[in-house]
Amino acid sequence: RSNTGETMAWSESVDTVLANKEGLEAFRSFLKSEFSEENVEFWLACEDFKKTKSSTKISLKAQKIYSDFIQADAPKEINIDFHTKNNISQNISKPTLSCFDAAQSSIYCLMAKDSFPRFLRSEVYKELVKKHQDRNQKRWLPFL
Repeated sequence: RSNTGETMAWSESVDTVLANKEGLEAFRSFLKSEFSEENVEFWLACEDFKKTKSSTKISLKAQKIYSDFIQADAPKEINIDFHTKNNISQNISKPTLSCFDAAQSSIYCLMAKDSFPRFLRSEVYKELVKKHQDRNQKRWLPFL
């Protein structure tokens, strides 16, 4: 469980939100409300992909990420530049654990510079902070 300090720490960087289960869920639900949850889903898929050990799974996961997020008209197509997309398309037949790094970095920057500041101003975030403050007050002031 997060505490208020941790919730407040989320405002420091997108990393703290992505590394915290509750923060991640709140951020994801905010992105969903903005119709851009594919960004965090792609980022998470890349994080999972980079931990893959078996070469068979590397190939399968790479194809799945490619078909879900990269290829033209993908169901959760992410917004990356032509050069990055083209580079992935040319190398997807022999994927490496770093084949999505440029795209992941690009999406991370987009989230950090664009979505994240809006998230911090959102009702979703304010409600979460308030919930944690209320929970902490109850913990420290049982006589209320």
